[in-house]
Amino acid sequence: MRALDLSAAIWRKSSYSNQDGGECVEVSDDFPAVVPVRDSKLSNGPVLVFPEHGWSAFVSAVCGRELSG
Repeated sequence: MRALDLSAAIWRKSSYSNQDGGECVEVSDDFPAVVPVRDSKLSNGPVLVFPEHGWSAFVSAVCGRELSG
């Protein structure tokens, strides 16, 4: 698998992130078929890259409270 060049990515904070500065997830909409996700507190840290359909399914499950902790 080829590495994804994220150097020009534009990141946005998820609308579901805590607005107090904690628990912030950022995503980039700049890539076809994949969704890069990172912790906003670690902007130079690791990035998870999800297939677009997998990310959509995950977000739908979170919104529908189908996941338990």
